[in-house]
Amino acid sequence: MPRPKGSKNKPKTVKATVDFAAQITEKQSAKEAAAAEIASIAANIDTLKADLKTKKAEMKTIDKEIARIEAKKVKAETKAAESAKKAEAEAVLKKLLASGMTADEILEKLK
Repeated sequence: MPRPKGSKNKPKTVKATVDFAAQITEKQSAKEAAAAEIASIAANIDTLKADLKTKKAEMKTIDKEIARIEAKKVKAETKAAESAKKAEAEAVLKKLLASGMTADEILEKLK
């Protein structure tokens, strides 16, 4: 059997007594601080959620207004195009009448 290494005469260290009460109070204060921080963050999240809700509602109303304005724009453009076509047709009609064509001849050309 091999011999053990090291001196057998070394002094034995006595473990110091651990203060469990101090550790418990330290951990409890850390826990309370974390709980307070969590409550603060939760309150911040709630306010941000409320802000987000109002912003989304505002964005929705703006989108509706944009759609309404675009519809009016399209309607105005079609009306302008129709009036331009009508003016062009009247100009062509006047030109043909001025050149001496009869109304029956003009109607046949249009068909």
